[in-house]
Amino acid sequence: MATVNSQPCVLTVFGAGGDLTHRKIVPAVYNLFLDGDLPPTFALIGVDRVQMNDQQFRDHLREGVDQFSRRGATKTDEWNAFAARVNYLDADFKDAKAFGRLADLLSARDKESATPTEHVFYLATSPTMIELIARQLVQAKLMGDVVRQRLVVEKPFGRDLSSAETLNQSLTGLLKEKQIYRIDHYMGKETVQNILAFRFANSVFEPIWNRRYIDHVQITVAEAVGVEHRGGYYDRSGAVRDMLQSHLLRVMTLVAMEPPVSFKADEVRNKTVDVLRAIRPIAPEDVDRCAVRGQYGAGKIDTENVVAYRAEPDVDPNSATETYAAVKLQVDNWRWQGVPFYLRTGKRMKRRVSEIVAQFRPVPHRSFPDSAVPTWQPNRLTIGIQPDEAIVLTFQAKLPGSVMELRPVDMRFSYREAFNVPVPEAYETLLLEVMRGDATLFMRADQVEIAWAVVQPILDRWAQTPPAEFPNYASGSWGPAAANTLLDHEEDKWHDPVTAPASVPEPAS
Repeated sequence: MATVNSQPCVLTVFGAGGDLTHRKIVPAVYNLFLDGDLPPTFALIGVDRVQMNDQQFRDHLREGVDQFSRRGATKTDEWNAFAARVNYLDADFKDAKAFGRLADLLSARDKESATPTEHVFYLATSPTMIELIARQLVQAKLMGDVVRQRLVVEKPFGRDLSSAETLNQSLTGLLKEKQIYRIDHYMGKETVQNILAFRFANSVFEPIWNRRYIDHVQITVAEAVGVEHRGGYYDRSGAVRDMLQSHLLRVMTLVAMEPPVSFKADEVRNKTVDVLRAIRPIAPEDVDRCAVRGQYGAGKIDTENVVAYRAEPDVDPNSATETYAAVKLQVDNWRWQGVPFYLRTGKRMKRRVSEIVAQFRPVPHRSFPDSAVPTWQPNRLTIGIQPDEAIVLTFQAKLPGSVMELRPVDMRFSYREAFNVPVPEAYETLLLEVMRGDATLFMRADQVEIAWAVVQPILDRWAQTPPAEFPNYASGSWGPAAANTLLDHEEDKWHDPVTAPASVPEPAS
């Protein structure tokens, strides 16, 4: 990661009146401000079509910070100090004159500093606006400095391989690749980043992190919420596009990558690209054996009765969109040959949890009698990403007493308990990295395209063969029974999450 950058910085957020800015971006920036991580000369400019003045915009942002910041409600003196750095510009993104006004506003901010200013343009907008805004910024001469002017693009980056390639061509035709930061908030989570520290800073684990010792890997990203207010968007997207192509494949690359020579941005990204390139392509005729889809029906989450996906607002009552996807992938290289990676994600599942499970191969010879091992389990290493950031090692131990009897036990490490410091939100980490100019945690053009290429056969097959059995799993379950058929051996199963208590609340989607 980069060192702290004291260079002046202006963060311009397009779509500043929207939900993402209100719930995520500005609460994150405000926490960075309170932590002293922002440059001494920092400004935030919101741009949107909603008509507001500066004070109305600041009041709107404060409501979001009060509701969604990890720190809770703001204190007046602190908020006023932050709000003094905030301005608003109401503008139609199609209006070139509006970008001229933005250029004037940025120029005025720049004159307040004696040193060159970093300019970050964050597109918290519909994906359809990406190319338009990028072109307007270029024509307004706001992206000419390759080092200090950057564009942040939210996912989804395309909706399939073809559209992602087209969008990449458009952006790289306007900007240099090093100016484009494709953001995936999952990469800002502390435990995701700590996968690298866990693997490459501890000699006890790296030597066994390969096909000789690991039987298979499971990656689960489960949500208890449904589509909430995003029914219209989600019904055109689905679990593969929304989660599998981005979050799960990114996490998988960190689990499977080779040791980097350094932690420079392109070195780390090169290693993750190598993993994506090594994933065995799924032939069209193999999709049904390698991938399972599902859609939630009515059910119960904790004590609340919830409706089926097709009964959600703005969802087609005959929708064939998957709310659950599981896939089996093979990585064809020396380290992982023959080790299946199982990835699953779904909405309205039993509880919110994201985990990585590495299951180790069994001992070559079990010398204990059957009576000693009634609950024998393979050794497992579980890395909890959310909501409990933890690492759990499951192994066999002797039960106290005069009889030789073994039980599986857990050795648990919790980030929160060990370090006793607040864990920053993912957007805090990622925004700070953008302002520092460190692209390590962001997607490069080739990473995006290869990730789409991995899932494209699944999307094509499912588009050609609408499901006949939807809905096929009840809300509050762990997904469709058919997902169990992906596992190689009869004794294998999807592991019940172990790092998160069921009482941990889930934020609204």
